[in-house]
Amino acid sequence: MDLGLQDRHVLITGGSRGIGLACAQAFGREKARCTIVGRDPGALARAVDRLRADGVDAEGLQADLRDAAAAQAMVERAWSERGPVDVLVNCAGAARRTPFAELTPQAWHDAMQAKFFAYVHVMDPLVKRMAAAGRGSIVNVVGAGGKVASPTHLAGGSANAALMLASAGLAAAYAPQGVRVNVVNPGLTRTERLDEGLAAEARLQGIAADEVLRRHEQRLPLRRLAQPEEIADAVVFLASTRAAYITGAVIAMDGAVTPMVV
Repeated sequence: MDLGLQDRHVLITGGSRGIGLACAQAFGREKARCTIVGRDPGALARAVDRLRADGVDAEGLQADLRDAAAAQAMVERAWSERGPVDVLVNCAGAARRTPFAELTPQAWHDAMQAKFFAYVHVMDPLVKRMAAAGRGSIVNVVGAGGKVASPTHLAGGSANAALMLASAGLAAAYAPQGVRVNVVNPGLTRTERLDEGLAAEARLQGIAADEVLRRHEQRLPLRRLAQPEEIADAVVFLASTRAAYITGAVIAMDGAVTPMVV
């Protein structure tokens, strides 16, 4: 199936590892040009080398997206050096999972900075540029924690919920100008960030992290966690011309662990 992504410029935040890196690999297979963004220069360089070794046209940009000015400068550099951005995939930032008794006001602020504002700081300048160009697609990889409150993910889940509302609102606002905005909500996915969440739950429940993982797998109707590549496949489809009439959607990818209508 031709997804119409060849030679499109795809900007992927959080693209040096996990789901973001899997997205870059998937877009690369569609012959898109990928610019990945990360905070850690070493991880970013390793990811670019890995992508290029796989034949992906990839470049890396270092930026701390919690800083609005840094995010703006990154967008301007990506646009000027690699051409207009056709697709934005927001996958950067993850609010630290914290048992509710350990939360502080600063932890709530940190969660919003790490997730909500890291996404908004990139979306805001790019959606306006896309609208001026008359086309564009944004896919925000958010998380199931914004739908169902978890005692170890209240601050991060609140940031996720805010992102869902912002995404739906931007989708409606910019649809007349040819820009689509969608959300993918992964459940537990086998990434480097998984261990942090398991450790938080283990502290809360007083059991080993391996046991937390086993219990999660038993709760999942599919009896396994998602792989980053499976999330990436959904992201690539939503960004493609094959999904031209899908905007404002929030796609659950939690293995049916939470059967919800809305």
